[in-house]
Amino acid sequence: MTVVIFISVLLGAILLGIPVAFALLVCGVALMLHLDLFDSQILAQQLVSGADSFSLLAIPFFVLAGEIMNEGGLSKRIIDLPMKLVGHKRGGLGFVAILAAMIMASLSGSAVADTAAVAAMLLPMMKTTGYPLDRSAGLIGTAGIIAPIIPPSIPFIVFGVASGVSITKLFLAGIFPGVFMGCCLGLLWWWQAKRLNLMTFSKATREDLCISFKNSIWALLLPVIIIGGFRSGIFTPTEAGAVAAFYALIISLFVYRELKFKDLYKVFLAAGKTTSVVMLLVAAANVTGWLITIAELPQMITELLEPLIDSPTLLLIVIMAVVFVIGMVMDLTPTVLILTPVLMPLVEEAGIDPVYFGVLFILNTSIGLITPPVGNVLNVIVGVSKLPFDKAARGIAPYMLMMVVLLFAFIFFPSLILTPLKWLQP
Repeated sequence: MTVVIFISVLLGAILLGIPVAFALLVCGVALMLHLDLFDSQILAQQLVSGADSFSLLAIPFFVLAGEIMNEGGLSKRIIDLPMKLVGHKRGGLGFVAILAAMIMASLSGSAVADTAAVAAMLLPMMKTTGYPLDRSAGLIGTAGIIAPIIPPSIPFIVFGVASGVSITKLFLAGIFPGVFMGCCLGLLWWWQAKRLNLMTFSKATREDLCISFKNSIWALLLPVIIIGGFRSGIFTPTEAGAVAAFYALIISLFVYRELKFKDLYKVFLAAGKTTSVVMLLVAAANVTGWLITIAELPQMITELLEPLIDSPTLLLIVIMAVVFVIGMVMDLTPTVLILTPVLMPLVEEAGIDPVYFGVLFILNTSIGLITPPVGNVLNVIVGVSKLPFDKAARGIAPYMLMMVVLLFAFIFFPSLILTPLKWLQP
């Protein structure tokens, strides 16, 4: 009965158009009434404690860093370098999009922001030079979901806080899977591009390459500083967010000089709005998560799936199938916040490495960002490209399928994630 109330109230509130954060609170109140635990003071305490975490401070810092980079010219220079490197090849703009998305992912950790930035700069150029708009949009959208995997990843921070798993280990574990994602997209695009009559650009001279590298070096140093810093133990992932925001601010104001002091209010306001949405979701999910634990829902799920505990691979396939379906109708952050406290006890009992599971879980929920009907990244691509929704969805389909295949490869071959993690751990 508790499971029925939890699912029906949550889905019913969302279907009524109630924002997810408030739908979680409504679901929490319904569970409290059902368990005869309703107390407004407890509700308020759980809401406040949900956002009271030092690790969560990384979110506003990385969001601010991303806003500063987009406004301060770092994003533009990051795209210029791949353009000079591979823009002359057949389908070169597609390779530029993948490389730019991977570099942007290592700076901000936000799939929606990175996709919007890359799409706004490259889609008009791809359309003008005769690239199929639906495939181009699909490629850029799918490349955008690399951002939640390559550190610094905001979803990894949320998952780490919700599960108690080390955020530093999650960051390090996401590096190679993120690179795999980019390589797989590159292979698929190469196979498609060689069958298309696409316009090529003149090859950049060595002098042009040197100038472009010189212009972008300050932006490219940021991921090196972030990853090197928390791998060596100089600072935590949270402190890395503060370093990233401060570094981006200094470079934008005093090196590139594209960000003016008068623009800071707009940048801080945009970062504040994004952060407030995420933090309200986290706080509201803490209420539901606490009640899920009180109602012993994880134990119920464990008992339901107990026959699969002795077969971790089969268990992961079932879990990932459920997460994929949920990800089609719910955004990434609430999916992580709702399912993490339910699934982690089951994962731990089955002896599955929690860091490995975290990478699979975030990759799966990231794929949900490009699946109809709710996918936020898919909707960004529709807005930027001006394509009809169904055409954009068809354009993204082959790349999404590639990501699903890669997810299953990680399930059947855990060493693809765990072995590189062993190399990277200090």
